[in-house]
Amino acid sequence: MTLPPQVTSAITKVDTFMDKYPVLTQRDKLEELEKKTGQPKAFFLLGGVSVIALAIYALGGTKLVTDLVSFIYPAYMSFKALDSANATEHTQWLTYWVVFSFVSIFENVFGFITEFIPFYFVIKVSFFVWLYHPKFMGSTMVYSEVIRPFVIPHLTALQKKSVPVSKKDT
Repeated sequence: MTLPPQVTSAITKVDTFMDKYPVLTQRDKLEELEKKTGQPKAFFLLGGVSVIALAIYALGGTKLVTDLVSFIYPAYMSFKALDSANATEHTQWLTYWVVFSFVSIFENVFGFITEFIPFYFVIKVSFFVWLYHPKFMGSTMVYSEVIRPFVIPHLTALQKKSVPVSKKDT
């Protein structure tokens, strides 16, 4: 069977991904399926991912999908950053979680407004991907341009009013 060049290119990219992450993609089991059926293992991986994505969507809808997209990859990268000595990675992911927290609080307080925004969850997932994508690192911009100018003056005022706790008090 001859496949269109676009499909062949996609299969090559999926195969490269499977070679890079053999345990995650269960490459050895997919290779067995490929031998038994004669179909590319990439088809089985994409089919499995599609079934899982549809099940998640059916169980929790767009909110769950959005929450998973905005949490799983950043959490994974944060765990990796904790084991690295790279201060830039630490800063990037700490900044992401600060922005994530502010957005979550804002969304909880003003959640009723989101019902009136068409395609809100598409906008939200796009925003979160922009926040954590290494090419854009939007969380750094949101933090430095929006959150930091708002928080630092209040934090400074709070620190001036706070009383230091001595070791005897603890």
